[in-house]
Amino acid sequence: MTYDLATIAPELFLLLSAIALLMVGVFRQGNPTGVVLSLAALATVITFALVWTQPSARELAFGGLFVRDGFGNFMKGLILVGSTVSLIMAWRFIERENMARFEFPVLMLFATVGMMMMVSANDLISLYIGLELQSLSLYVIAAFRRDTLRSTESGLKYFVLGALSSGMLLYGSSLVYGFAGTTNFVTLAEILQQAAQAGEVPSIGLIVGVVFIMAGLAFKVGGVPFHMWTPDVYEGAPTPVTAFFASAPKIAAMALFVRVLMGPFADLVAQWQQVVVAISLLSMVLGALAAISQTNIKRLMAYSSIGHVGYALIGLASGTEAGVRGLAIYLAIYLFMNLGTFAVILCMRQKDRMVENIDDLRGLSRTHPMMALAMGIFMFSMAGIPPLAGFFSKLYVFLAAIEAELYTLAVVGVLSSVIGAFYYLRIVKLMYFDEPAESFDQPFGREMSLIMGASGVITLLFFVFPSPIVAGAEAAASSLLAAG
Repeated sequence: MTYDLATIAPELFLLLSAIALLMVGVFRQGNPTGVVLSLAALATVITFALVWTQPSARELAFGGLFVRDGFGNFMKGLILVGSTVSLIMAWRFIERENMARFEFPVLMLFATVGMMMMVSANDLISLYIGLELQSLSLYVIAAFRRDTLRSTESGLKYFVLGALSSGMLLYGSSLVYGFAGTTNFVTLAEILQQAAQAGEVPSIGLIVGVVFIMAGLAFKVGGVPFHMWTPDVYEGAPTPVTAFFASAPKIAAMALFVRVLMGPFADLVAQWQQVVVAISLLSMVLGALAAISQTNIKRLMAYSSIGHVGYALIGLASGTEAGVRGLAIYLAIYLFMNLGTFAVILCMRQKDRMVENIDDLRGLSRTHPMMALAMGIFMFSMAGIPPLAGFFSKLYVFLAAIEAELYTLAVVGVLSSVIGAFYYLRIVKLMYFDEPAESFDQPFGREMSLIMGASGVITLLFFVFPSPIVAGAEAAASSLLAAG
């Protein structure tokens, strides 16, 4: 038991921190939101340090329900970076928008614990528990601005569609259990491996179960055709919540997608690969085309995220170690580009109210040159312009697709990147070549300037010193596939 607790030390610390902060919020006099939020951010930083010091050797805990390995450590690190930065970005926002309630950071911590459980799930039961802990927390914070119709609507839509996806996931899990007799990933892998070696054809019921599980997970990552919630939730949710949705939960769901398909169902690659290819193709094309007509920048980022999910899934579709490495690199780079972009969006305030139209960025280079420079870096990078980080993230997944002979996927990926470049470069054109719109309120706050600056530097100079992300992604991929 002591060994099991040591294995889950980061998750246990964060969970106990969330419970303790809940008590602080309940019993502290006055409005404790600032204190609770600061301590929540500190808790995520300490948890990151605990994950960093965890050994990368594969270890099982709690009867095989939980696995700790290099892949999990890498993805948890990205999740915690996303959570920490989202908490910092929310600090001033929730005070200005009358959202200063201590439950907000506590719910973000519980969601983060759920994400970490998802990444380390080694059983369909623990997968579902982690997924629901994350989802239930996210449903609430999506609708946290109860006095705003859009926020309430986004939370309700996310809840209804999320419940549907959870039902699909559970139904798929029950089919897998019914036809394989187990929910444990290791045992499932052994059963399917023995069947493949004996030349047996996998049962239709098992394959249908896997497809239902994939449908449930595709909803969580926002892949087409399970993307319908993304634009409305991104637009309606408070902006720091949208930044959180677009970073940490997306990485957790993608990591879970990879662990499920490359772990227990690795021997069914011929069956699930075509489904992943279809989701990837549809996501890239729809993300590129639908974003062109958007005028709200948060909706634009929603369709952009759908497109980026398609690019990341190219790595999974390849079904190789190079593909998993490319996906891990893609998620790491996307995290920094995305957080930096949302830091800029959070600074879009005029007359003490948030503005979200893309046209509000007109002439930004003259009114706020450093903010325009940061936004320009993020937009060029998301478009995949070399030598910025976004170019290399796409390069790694495209190379993995070519190596796996998925030429159609690589070609469609390149073409959709070209189409997608239009709406990213349109923002750059507005900032640098149009007459200035009304200037944004100042000051932005040191923490926002720091987030924009740090994200911009990482995105701009990735090609100079890529080894921390690339080496970490390589170790993560080899750790995951060594287990398989």
